[in-house]
Amino acid sequence: MVVIGVSFNQTRRMSFPTELSLKWYKAFFTDAGWMKSLETSLTISLLAALIAVTIALPIAYAVWRYNSKAAKGLAGVGSGLFLLPGVVTALMFSAFWGMVGHVGRIENVILSHSVILLGVPVAMLSVGFQSIEKALIEAAHTMGAGDAEAFRMVVRPAMTPYILCALVYVFVLSLNEYLIAYMVAGFSVQTLPIRVFTALRSGYEPTMCVGAVIFILLGFAAFSLLAAIGDLPKLMGRNRPLEA
Repeated sequence: MVVIGVSFNQTRRMSFPTELSLKWYKAFFTDAGWMKSLETSLTISLLAALIAVTIALPIAYAVWRYNSKAAKGLAGVGSGLFLLPGVVTALMFSAFWGMVGHVGRIENVILSHSVILLGVPVAMLSVGFQSIEKALIEAAHTMGAGDAEAFRMVVRPAMTPYILCALVYVFVLSLNEYLIAYMVAGFSVQTLPIRVFTALRSGYEPTMCVGAVIFILLGFAAFSLLAAIGDLPKLMGRNRPLEA
């Protein structure tokens, strides 16, 4: 609430406004540097979410449908990387991109975020697959449908809300991530979080609060969309029955 209030302050003081003003919003949206950082963050987050979910979907499906040991191993690696401290994974990715001689590129951040956040969509999609009765797949096969057709007719419609939920979560997490983005790309790729922290080192300015408000609004809009199209607690696995 403090950040939101300060963003509407007429002056540069970090305090609740005595007079409301959109001065700093105008400054943010007319500044090429801030807008470029916002565009970069949105690009990275969208692509990282798409890549992570695209990889996670066959992994979660193989674990659910075939009890694949290889898929379980990949899921475990993804979950393990996500649970590691951020500074450890940031150093790992920084060393990797340095060894391959590919540094300071936006694709470094996109791929690093896709890998480090892979465990999130794997977990969410697994919840979705567990909600599907396998008997429906067998019934589709009995009716003459192949694996691809059964997936299209039975699995895909049931999984669509979970896929959207996974996309939103990875998008929001990637959007707010700072450490890995900074370590693998430095100042050559300036996301909005990096721009905020860079500006903070030079001294306080209210446009930083505008950037923080944008983070809040994007997250709120994303999860509001999920709540509008489906049962958010169910998508998160809250109503999943406990296994004996």
